[in-house]
This record gives sequence, structure tokens and C-alpha cells, in this order.
Amino acid sequence: MTIDIYPEIVTQDDLSPDEGFGSEVDDLCQQIHDATEGWGANKDKTIEALATQDATRRHQISLRYKELFQKDLRDVMKKEFSGDLGNALQFLACPADEAECRMLKKAMDGIGAQANVIFAIMTGRTNSEMERIKRTFFKLYTKDLGKRLAGELHGDMERLIFNCLQAGEEEYDPQYHTKEKALEDAEEVHKKGQGKFFGTDERGIYKILCAAPPEHIENINQAYADKYGYTLMKALEKELGGNAEKASVHMIGMKLKPYPTIAKLVKSACAGIGTDELLLTTCIVRYQTVMKDGKFGSVAMHHDRFLYSIQCCMRAPHVSSDARQTDGLNYDSKGGVSR
Repeated sequence: MTIDIYPEIVTQDDLSPDEGFGSEVDDLCQQIHDATEGWGANKDKTIEALATQDATRRHQISLRYKELFQKDLRDVMKKEFSGDLGNALQFLACPADEAECRMLKKAMDGIGAQANVIFAIMTGRTNSEMERIKRTFFKLYTKDLGKRLAGELHGDMERLIFNCLQAGEEEYDPQYHTKEKALEDAEEVHKKGQGKFFGTDERGIYKILCAAPPEHIENINQAYADKYGYTLMKALEKELGGNAEKASVHMIGMKLKPYPTIAKLVKSACAGIGTDELLLTTCIVRYQTVMKDGKFGSVAMHHDRFLYSIQCCMRAPHVSSDARQTDGLNYDSKGGVSR
């Protein structure tokens, strides 16, 4: 199946924060409280207490902080910090599913949706995570996520995202998802795309690819390449364009090679003139759990570099010289990443 990016604690809906998560979590909550109490928040101490924790511990902190101090931790971060750093700390102060919903809303607010953030969150997800995203979005904003997305997306991009919203990826069954079935689906994808005399049936292609589990996608990809001379990704690049192309390729990548695909997305946020701060921040926060798996090769961002990655993305001038020597990045005089 498609990889999970949520820590296990997210699915434990019966958590009781009043029972506590141990003295270490309470100590971290106290550190954050002390750093943000009174006039002027201490940025360094807040980052040290919050951004250096893994996703499970941050989930525990978000629950326990409210129990101890009768304040929502995200509200505290919003009040005390602004700009890109404020956004990052607000995301870090939420459970993973809530953070993603807030990322989606951030990407849809204002004039023009930030499509790369939307498709990064909405494509290549497990059925259970997609269902949780929809429920959590409604819980936070009392609005249907599908309706909100419909007001922001158009054309092929909208069709792809709405297929993903259905959370309809099939469970792999080797007796059903056979090599013969893979060839049949490969031929159908070609018929609706490269082999179609006029236009492309994007809806039909998305229906097949969104429903196919990773093992079946791999077989479809092989069958397509054997029969037509190029891969599914290349076929999608030929048939689609713009954000729809990027989103479709990302979805297939998350099913075939999730870790290189995540690394490619992170790299894209830093490409060109100027960093895409929102995309980079959301990637670092969302993928922290799987970044520790050691499957990224030379572009891996390990847990002990997480704090410094957040600081880099915010162009934070307080990145220490020791951190600059150990995280493998090149910095300019203001703490930003030089290229």
C-alpha cells in the first residue's frame, strides 16, 4: 500500500492528555510556556523546545500544553511569532492531521491557490489518511474540503484531486491485480491518452491510476514501457501540462518511489530564484517522520538536522556556526542557503 506519513499517535483518538505523557513532555511544555510568557517571546528557546521534537512528541506537547495552561499551543505561536517562522511554528504546534489541514487552508487563502502545496498533500495518500484529512478539515472549519477545493482548482488539476479525495485506492490482491490486468490497464491508459485520436480522457486515466495500489502501478508501468516504449510518467508528461502534469507525476512517484519523490519535491522548493517558503516548510514538517527512515540517499534530512532545516527555510540569521558545519548545507552571511 501507499506509505503512511502520520505517526501512529494520530489514529489514537481516545488519548487523554489529562493523564499526561510523562515528565519530559511536561518539562517541554513548561519551557515553551516560559519562553513565550510576558513581553517578547524567546525565539531560540521556543524553537529548541518544539522544533527539535519528533512528530509523536509534538502531538503530545500540543495536547498536554492546553491541559496544563488552558491555552491552545498554536494560538500562542500565532500570537508570538509572525512571518514564515510563525507559520512553521504554528504547523509544528499541531497534530499532523490538523497541521496538514491548516497547510491546505493557507495554500487556498488569498488570490490564487498554491497548487504545489495542495497536490503534495492530496495525492499519493493512504485511504485512511485521506479520510482523516477530510474529517479534520470539517472539524476545524465546518466546511467541506471538497467544496473548498472546487472553488480554487480547475480543469485537469481539479479532476485529479477529486479522484484522490474519494480515498478509493484498492487493496493489492495478487489474484486480481495480475500481469494480465496490468497490461489491460496500460492499454486503457494509452487508449485514453497517447492513443486517443483527439484530446485526452484525463478523467478515465485518473480513475485507473488513483485506484491502483503501488504494486499494480509498478506492473502497469512495466507493461506500458514494454508495449509503448516509455514509462507512465513520461506518458503523463507528454499528455498533460502545468500543475496537472506535476501533480500526476508526483502521485505516480509516491506510489512507485515515494522517498526519491519526496526528496524531489523538497528540492523543487529550493530551485530557481528564491525559495518557495510555504512548500519547503510544509515538506519539512510533514515528512519528518519518514525522513528518519534513511531512504533518501545523499539528499536525506536526518532528525538531528530538522531544526536547522526549519531555520534555513526561514532564512534565520541565528543558525549556529556548529550547525552550519554539520548539516551539509552552504550558508550566506545572513544564515540563508547559498547556491
